[in-house]
Amino acid sequence: MLTPSVRHLIFMDGQRRAFPIACASCGVLLEQGAEAAFCRAHLTEALAARTFVSDPQAPYGLDLYTLRIAATRPGRGIRPRDAEDRVALRHPHAERAARADLYDLNGAETRPVSLGLLCRPFELDAVMAGLQAQVGWTDDFAILVDAEAALPEAVALPGFPKGAVRVAARPLGGDFAAQRNALQALARHPWMLQLDADERLDPATGGLLPALAALAEASAVRSIGLARRNHVDSVLSDVFPDVQYRLNRTGVAYVGRVHERPLLAGGWPESFITLHGTIEHHLSRAHVEARSRRYEALDPGRGRPEEAEALLRPYRD
Repeated sequence: MLTPSVRHLIFMDGQRRAFPIACASCGVLLEQGAEAAFCRAHLTEALAARTFVSDPQAPYGLDLYTLRIAATRPGRGIRPRDAEDRVALRHPHAERAARADLYDLNGAETRPVSLGLLCRPFELDAVMAGLQAQVGWTDDFAILVDAEAALPEAVALPGFPKGAVRVAARPLGGDFAAQRNALQALARHPWMLQLDADERLDPATGGLLPALAALAEASAVRSIGLARRNHVDSVLSDVFPDVQYRLNRTGVAYVGRVHERPLLAGGWPESFITLHGTIEHHLSRAHVEARSRRYEALDPGRGRPEEAEALLRPYRD
C-alpha cells in the first residue's frame, strides 16, 4: 500500500524533512530506495529502548499514530511525553516526528475483554471445545448461533465459572453487521473481540488484548484491527494483511450487510492496527468460489467478486 507522498516531519532539532513515499494503511514514511531490511533492524532496535526518539537521519519516519502501531509488533505500548504529543496522537498524521516513552504490554494496565463467537448450529460443538484455550485472557464468552431466535442461556462447562459461557441464537438473515451487533450486545465487559467459527486466535495473541484495550482508551480509540491470514485448503493466501477490526468498544456498531466494518463517529483516527499477532482463517476453495457470488447477491456492488481470485492465489512476500 505504498503511495506517493507530500507529507513531511519536523524533528526535535527543528529539521523539516519531506518523504516521497507513505503507506496508505499505517502511515509509515519512506525515502526513495529505502532498504526494508535496514529499516526493520533500525526500528527494532529503537523500539527496544525505554524511550523512542525519531532519528532524523533514518530512511523512514513515523508520527505518533504510526509509532503506536509499530510498537505493538514487539508487544510494546507508547505513552506521549507531553500535551502536544497527546494532541498529535489523536490527530494523525501530524507533522511532529514521533517521540514517546515505551513500555511492555505484558504486565501493563488492562481492561477486561469479552470473547464473542459467531457460528452455525453444526459448528457449535467445535466452537465450545476451543474456548478452553482462551481462558488465560478472558472470563466472558458469548456465542451467537445462526438459528431460530433464542435468548442467551448459560452453559456449564468444566473449568469455567458459572455463567461465563452463554449461548444465544438469531437468524443471520443475510445481514452480517446486524449479527455482529447482536453478538456485541451480549458482552459483559466494555470491550469484545469477535471471531467466526472458521477463525482461530493464538492464546498468546489474545493475552495482550486487555492491555491493548487500555492503551486504546488512553487516546480515545474505540476499535483495534488485527491482520488476518487466510488459508485456502491449507495454503496461505495472497490476501494479506486483510485487517479485521474485531476488537471494539461494545458501544461501537457495525455497518454493511457484507464485509461489515465498525462505524466510528470520529472516523479512522479512532482506530489503530496491532501487529503482535494474527487471526488465522481457514477456508475451502469451494467456499471461496461461492462466497463472493453470495455476498454480491446480498449487497449488490459490495460483494468484491475480484477477491475470490486473490484468495486463491498463494501468498507472495
